[in-house]
Amino acid sequence: MKMKAMMTPAGIAVAMGIGALSLTACAPVAVAKKPSSTMVDIAAETAPAPTACPAGVGEGASCLSGQDSAGALYVIVMPKQWNGDLVLHAHGGPFLGAPTVKRVTEDVERWTIMPRLGYAFASSSYRQGGVAVTAAAEDNERLRRLFIAKVAKPKHVYLHGQSWGASVAAKGAELFADGKPYDAVLLTSGVLGGGTRSYDFRLDLRVVYQYLCRNHPLPSEPQYPLNIGLPADSPMKQADLAKRVDDCLALNKPAAERSAEQAAKIKTIVDVIHIPERSIQAHLNWATWHFQDIVQKRTGGASPFGNVGAVYAGSSDDAALNAGVLRYKADPKAVATLSADADLGGKIPVPVLTVHAIHDPTAMVELQERFGRTMAAAGRGDALVQTFTGDKDHSYLSDPTYAALMDALTTWTAQGKKPTPESIAAGCEKAKATLGQTCRFEPKYQVKAIETRVPKRDRP
Repeated sequence: MKMKAMMTPAGIAVAMGIGALSLTACAPVAVAKKPSSTMVDIAAETAPAPTACPAGVGEGASCLSGQDSAGALYVIVMPKQWNGDLVLHAHGGPFLGAPTVKRVTEDVERWTIMPRLGYAFASSSYRQGGVAVTAAAEDNERLRRLFIAKVAKPKHVYLHGQSWGASVAAKGAELFADGKPYDAVLLTSGVLGGGTRSYDFRLDLRVVYQYLCRNHPLPSEPQYPLNIGLPADSPMKQADLAKRVDDCLALNKPAAERSAEQAAKIKTIVDVIHIPERSIQAHLNWATWHFQDIVQKRTGGASPFGNVGAVYAGSSDDAALNAGVLRYKADPKAVATLSADADLGGKIPVPVLTVHAIHDPTAMVELQERFGRTMAAAGRGDALVQTFTGDKDHSYLSDPTYAALMDALTTWTAQGKKPTPESIAAGCEKAKATLGQTCRFEPKYQVKAIETRVPKRDRP
């Protein structure tokens, strides 16, 4: 393996500059122009510098880190026995605040299965925090080009997106489809309903929570439209919201210590919004600060989210609930702006393989149905294979799960042999013999339409 890396003063500074981690569709899809910010002189980019490898990447692996010309930080892992292929990783979140090497390192440590299987692994922090899908896709493509120019030329490049990063990867595969820079795409636990569809349930959560609890905002505070998340000048912190949620729902207490009223409110949220109790706080956080990021930084102060026409069901008194929740119209221009950045068109010219936990508490499994519909509408349905597992987690599933997926994807790429959910499940059992852990693929599972979980609503 030939590696063109120099220990420059700038590279050393970048390698040591680990900052603090900050916070964590039939919709119209605008055709995004190919981004110009990736069209930089890669030869002029600073070469990555050798750095200490994160834990668990495999004995004998070497690592590089750096910062590209747009400001994105990155880490590259080269296994001792490199198979010649690169996995380009798009991390989830999105996280708010400035990018950090710490965020990248955490994902490298989470996905050590890739270098342990022999793949080079490259992960970017993206140049900025927040809900900016296209920019993150650009940053990944820049890292691919930088890897080829400064490190080595891979035989194949596999684009991997996890969670929100699956949307980033899918968007990048569409944006840069002309030259087919990626040989195949792996999307895991993906938020793949498109930006204008994937977050509807979080507005639903905000309005139902407010109907029940009346403390976000408090009656004594200025009242603002809940579909903006928070006003730009709000001083609220996550700890403040957590206290309000505990005051109303007592999520911080065992179920036996909650009042009957608190238990009833939790049941209403779980039954109406269709999310587990354990994810209520997290989704309220995202419906607060991520919505604020989108509205204040991406869509010009107007909200792309609305719930007019949504009919909520599952409470003890649906008529009172529907009459009492606050209603908001999505702003058409804001919808168009978010759509251009974060909706998907499905025109991915290479094989796409997905996996999703059926009981995922963060990204509901029905988002896969929306994505399948999008790919089919673009005439690329035959290029998609979707798999599902019986897991109840959103993040890392198990080593043999990803080993089976990568084996299937590389075989599909190199030999044209399209896998099936059954063959991938069998591959997982084979990988488990050497890697241990679990295999929970459910090849017969049929995902339901997103509308069975999130109520339809009027759209601009």
